[in-house]
Amino acid sequence: MRSAALRGRRFRFYLALLQEKRQWTRLLLHCSKAFMTALRNIAIIAHVDHGKTTLVDALLRQSGTVRANTEMAERAMDSNDIERERGITILAKCTSVVWEKGFDQKGRQSNTGPVRINIVDTPGHADFGGEVERILSMVDGCLLLIDAAEGPMPQTKFVLTKALALGLRPIVVLNKVDRPNADPDEALNLAFDLFAALGASSEQLDFPVVYASGRDGWASHSLEGPREDMSPLFEKIIEHVPPPKLEDGARDQPFRMLATTLEADPYLGRILTGRIAAGVARPGVTMKALRVDGSEIERVRITKVLAFRGLKRQPVEEAEPGDIIALAGFSGASVADTLCALENEIVIPAQPIDPPTLAITIAANDSPLAGREGDKVQSRVIRDRLLRQAQGDVAIRVRDTEEGDAMEVAGRGELQLGVLIENMRREGFELSVSRPRVVTRTDENGQLLEPVEEVFIDVDDEFTGAVIEKLTRRKCELAEMKPSGAGKTRLIMHCPARALIGYHGEFLTDTRGTGVMNRSYLKHAPHKGAIEGRRNGVLISTDDGVSVPYALWYIEERGVLFIGAGESVYQGMIIGENAKDDDLDVNPLKEKKLTNIRTTSKDEAVRLTPPRRLSLEQAIAYIDDDELVEVTPKSIRLRKKALLPHLRKRRAKDRDQ
Repeated sequence: MRSAALRGRRFRFYLALLQEKRQWTRLLLHCSKAFMTALRNIAIIAHVDHGKTTLVDALLRQSGTVRANTEMAERAMDSNDIERERGITILAKCTSVVWEKGFDQKGRQSNTGPVRINIVDTPGHADFGGEVERILSMVDGCLLLIDAAEGPMPQTKFVLTKALALGLRPIVVLNKVDRPNADPDEALNLAFDLFAALGASSEQLDFPVVYASGRDGWASHSLEGPREDMSPLFEKIIEHVPPPKLEDGARDQPFRMLATTLEADPYLGRILTGRIAAGVARPGVTMKALRVDGSEIERVRITKVLAFRGLKRQPVEEAEPGDIIALAGFSGASVADTLCALENEIVIPAQPIDPPTLAITIAANDSPLAGREGDKVQSRVIRDRLLRQAQGDVAIRVRDTEEGDAMEVAGRGELQLGVLIENMRREGFELSVSRPRVVTRTDENGQLLEPVEEVFIDVDDEFTGAVIEKLTRRKCELAEMKPSGAGKTRLIMHCPARALIGYHGEFLTDTRGTGVMNRSYLKHAPHKGAIEGRRNGVLISTDDGVSVPYALWYIEERGVLFIGAGESVYQGMIIGENAKDDDLDVNPLKEKKLTNIRTTSKDEAVRLTPPRRLSLEQAIAYIDDDELVEVTPKSIRLRKKALLPHLRKRRAKDRDQ
C-alpha cells in the first residue's frame, strides 16, 4: 500500500512538473514571438549580371543561415536548370535570413534582438521585368545594385522607375568595386543623375550608399573603410528599411493576402506566394479567393502554410501580418487574386504590368518527321500548357488564332519566349513556331503605334560606325554617344522593337563578338514604316531522306549549311543559307555514281565544313514570315510553311499582288 501511495505521489509530482514545464514552454514561445517581431522585407534589383544572386549567397553564409562548413552551390537561388545553364535569373525567388543583432560579427553585445530579413532575388534581364514589377509590391525596401565598372544600365532604369513609383527608398549598393576598371565615384554620380531624372523625391534622393564585393563577401560604408564582412550592409538594411506597413490592429482583422507568384508542386498542388496584409494564416482554415472585380473564385481548405526559412520553405502553424508566406490548397486562384478569410470583402489592388511587345504563333508540329521524338504532340495539350503558363506569368498573354489549332503567345522579348519554348521542349512537346512580330496598338486618333526600345550598346571604337550605319538603316535614332573607357564607346539608341528582331547575330558578326547590347521597353510610338529584313535567301531540300556527304560537299559552294551528314531531312526543310538573296532548291541526298571505268587520278576525299548550328533563340530570330521553326525534344529544324514548291510559288505570287 505504501509503495502504491508513494508511486501515486511521484506521479502527481511529475505531472505537476510537466504542466509547469508546458506553461514555461508556452511562455518562452510567446516571448520568442515577441522577440522576433522585428521584420524586414527587401528586394534586390539590378541590371543583368550585376551580381544580385552572388550577393544573396554572401548574405546567406554570413547570417549563419548556411553554416560555414556546409557545401552550398554557387548562385544557390538559381535552382532552375535553364538558370544554371545560362547563368541568369529567370524566376523571382524568396529566401530569409536572421541577423543576430544581439551579437555582431565581432562578438560585441548589442541591446536589440535579432531581425528576420525576407529577401527576394529578382531577374535582371528586361524580358523578365514582369517578375520584378509584381515582386516590388511585396516589399518595403530594396537594394539597387550597380556595377561599379558599368554604371546604371537599361534594366537599372526600368526597375528603379518601378521602385520609385511605389514610394520605396532604395539603398544603392556599388558592387564589384574591386574590379580593375571600376569607377565607383562616376557610377555614383550617374546613379544620382538617374534618380533625379526619374523624378525621385527628396527622401529618395537622400539614398544611403554601400560599397561591396558580393564575390569576396564584404561590404563597407566607404571606399577606404574595412573590408571584412557583410555587417555594414545588414546594419544599413535594418536602419534604413522600415518594418512592414500595417493597419492598426492588423492581426485582429480577417486574413487577406495578394497572390504575387504562382508555382506548381507535384505533392502540394498550386502554391501561391504573397505578403500578408492583415490577419493570421493557419493551416486547416477555410478561405476564399476573390478576383480584381470582387467576384468569388473558389472556397478551399488551406492544407499548408509555408514560410521561407533560409533556402527552404518550411510549414508553420501560424504566420503573422507583414510576413511573406506561401499557401497550398487553392486550385483556381492565380496571380493578382486576393486570398482571404470567408468574412473578408476587401480586394487588394494589383500593380499594373507593362504590356507585351512581341508575339509568336505556336502550333503542333505537322512536318513529315512529327511524332518521332516527343510524346506531347496534340494541339489540345499544347493549348492547356500555354494557358497554365499565362496564369503564373503575368507578362505573357495567350489567345486563340483564326486557324483554331494555333495559339498566339505575346511576351516581353525573344529571350522570354525562347525560355518558355525551351521548357516545353524539355517536357516532351513538339512545336512549330512562327517568326516574332511586334504587338501594335492604335491611339484615340486611330494612329498605329508600335513598341520602341531603348538600346544600350558598348562596342569597340573601330566598330562604332558599322553599328550606327546598320541600326540607322533599321529606322533607329541615336540618342547619345560617349566614350566608356578602355577603347570602347557607349551608344544609346531608340529603336523600334521589330528592327531588333534577328539583328543580334549580325551585331556580333559586325563587332567580332566583342559588342554588348542591352535593351528595355521605352514607349509606344507612331509606326515608322517598312524595315529591311534578312538579305540572304535559304537552301531548301527537294526530297525526303538522310543527307549524304557527297551531296553536301557540292551544296557548300552555294552558301552556309545548317545541317551535317547523316541527318534526316524532308522536302521543304531549310538546310542552309544561300549566298544570294533568293531561295534555292537543292538535293542533299544525291550520291556519287559508281562506274567500271578505271582512272589513274585519285578520288578526292569529301571534307565538309562544320555546319552552323543555330540555338533556339537564334533560329526564331532568323526565320522569315513564310518560315517556321520545328522544335522537338532533340532537334531544332527550320522549314518553309508550305513544303511543296508549287504552293510556295503560289503564295509568293499572291503576296506580290
